[in-house]
Amino acid sequence: MQILTPPMGWNSWNTFGPDINDQVVRETAKAMKDKGYLDAGYEYVVIDDVWSLKDRDENGRLVPDPAKFPKGMKDLSDYVHSLGFKFGMYSCAGVQTCAGYPSSFDHEFVDAQTFADWGVDFLKYDFCNFPKSANGMQRYATMSMALKATGRDILFSACNWGTDEPWKWMKSLGAHMYRSTGDIMDNFKSFSTIARSQIDKFCMSGHDCYNDIDMLTIGMYGKGNAALGDACDDEDYKTQFALWCMLGAPLMLGGDVRNMTGFSEKLVLNRNLLRINQDSECRPPYVVYRDRLILSETDPVTGYPWKEYPDSGLTLFKHLSDNEFAIGYFNFSNGDARVPFIFADAGLPYESGLGLHLTDAFTGEDLGVYRDYYNVRLHGHQCQVLLARFAR
Repeated sequence: MQILTPPMGWNSWNTFGPDINDQVVRETAKAMKDKGYLDAGYEYVVIDDVWSLKDRDENGRLVPDPAKFPKGMKDLSDYVHSLGFKFGMYSCAGVQTCAGYPSSFDHEFVDAQTFADWGVDFLKYDFCNFPKSANGMQRYATMSMALKATGRDILFSACNWGTDEPWKWMKSLGAHMYRSTGDIMDNFKSFSTIARSQIDKFCMSGHDCYNDIDMLTIGMYGKGNAALGDACDDEDYKTQFALWCMLGAPLMLGGDVRNMTGFSEKLVLNRNLLRINQDSECRPPYVVYRDRLILSETDPVTGYPWKEYPDSGLTLFKHLSDNEFAIGYFNFSNGDARVPFIFADAGLPYESGLGLHLTDAFTGEDLGVYRDYYNVRLHGHQCQVLLARFAR
């Protein structure tokens, strides 16, 4: 099974948490189909935790909660497939899921076959309630083998939160994506900290195995299961989506796509941003500058206009296919600043005789040709993403 670009889809947890049911999944899949999400590449519809009964059946198999899923999982899976989507579910490497439901420790092969029988195409595999005496790497290897033994192509989404440095071994044991951080919450500090914590690790992410920095919170606005603290606003969501796309992370929506605002829907369907994320070369971005901003005024202490301090700025340069590039500017501070980019620092010095023809990835606006440098002025929490081609 080959996964040639970062997986895209929707997961129930961020918005619905334990309040997931058959109707929500069907309505979500239908809305995603009608609103163009499937056409844009969001192909997985995934049910997270709290879908089963508290006990297995007499044959040791997991049982969907009949109050939530009265027609069973196979019927729901068939409906999701009928719309053109792939169907995903959740289990855990521990003896119980994070919410305390039966999980797959010592049940890997029977659970994998159960999922296959239901038509599952994606398994999110969490790491709660894991025995201290057991080996996490070995248990993820076991579930990987169990999924393959079913004969069905099932994307293995391993979620161990970065324990034991999964970027070093998840690909080798067959995982297609791996969670490398703790859970995201719907606030700026949470998503920006998560993304920046993995920037240096994305060099080990690419074809067939992707660094997963958790589901997106775009469109939640402080409502739902992942709400905590000061909720994100539209500018925060732009920055979140730009980071995930520039890094090449899986794009798993976590908002209620049935009721997304026009802004949020337009953002996650932006063809330019999606093209950056789904570029066939799957290259990680090059970090041009980290924690560097140009202040509006000269720094009164140093006498220089540069300000370098933690959690302030980020400039990323990403090689795309067909000699195209993407440039990401991020202001993580709370104040106004210019975020710099000197072309020579990405390998294009002035003496090359080449410039860059720049296009605003969000709006499609043609910004013209620039040589030597291009800085952008941003308010706090803002970002800018540009597409670039060589110009003589």
